[in-house]
Amino acid sequence: QVQLVESGGGLVQAGGSLRLSCAASGRSLDNYAMGWFRQAPGKEREFVAAISRGGRSTNYVRAVKGRFTISRDNAKNTAYLQMNNLAPEDTAVYYCAADFRTSGGPTSISSLYDYWGQGTQVTVSS
Repeated sequence: QVQLVESGGGLVQAGGSLRLSCAASGRSLDNYAMGWFRQAPGKEREFVAAISRGGRSTNYVRAVKGRFTISRDNAKNTAYLQMNNLAPEDTAVYYCAADFRTSGGPTSISSLYDYWGQGTQVTVSS
């Protein structure tokens, strides 16, 4: 079992930045690719970014490319999402997730993730 806890959300003005953290316990994150998803009110959960187990490969949804950066520190058992130049449409609950597959790249498919955090709210005001 892996427990994931997100932190770092909050209220920020448009153009501002936030860094989300996803701390894992129970097992080492070395064995997992990590992903970030978000869900805005009234919308379905959507993929944001993912990173391979070793951190060499990343995947982003087009809407955040060039603004968001996913990273990980396996020594700290933590994944991060640096979010810059935030816009009101980025407002959502952000979830981190862990993918225990031993093959395949960092995926955008939510059903392939094995563990999920409880989410952290990000609100961007205009």
